[in-house]
Amino acid sequence: MTALAWLIPAALFLGGLGLAAFLWALSSGQFDDLEGAAYRALDDDPPEAPTAPPSIEASGTPKRRPTQS
Repeated sequence: MTALAWLIPAALFLGGLGLAAFLWALSSGQFDDLEGAAYRALDDDPPEAPTAPPSIEASGTPKRRPTQS
């Protein structure tokens, strides 16, 4: 019986938290453009080319650090 004393308030709290998140999303315009997301998923634009990290030269070989002797 004591488990129900913890589970019922926890369930009500989580349900209220979910309702608050849904109402926030509704008021902030998250559901305004439902068709646009479907069209963006089908868009045929090629992906952007990844940029090389600064430690790799244009030739594609990594830079070597000078050794200390």
